[in-house]
Amino acid sequence: MDKTKLIYWTDVGMGISFLVVAITGFLKLDEPRNFMFVHDWSGILMSVFVLIHLILHWNWIVCMTKNILKEKESCVVKK
Repeated sequence: MDKTKLIYWTDVGMGISFLVVAITGFLKLDEPRNFMFVHDWSGILMSVFVLIHLILHWNWIVCMTKNILKEKESCVVKK
């Protein structure tokens, strides 16, 4: 699988798990026991997707940080 598709599917997984965490977070306000298991595990899954996302975008994050701190373009992210 190429990096673009991996990033796409990571973002899809992150988005879906975020929605589950958000929805069950609101639902568990009324009945905490019924939704706690789903809420906790979807939160863990979202954390994994966020970690993968950060790893895949690490070069971009470093490059942008350098660009912002130096206030000029100091690097270009390569695919």
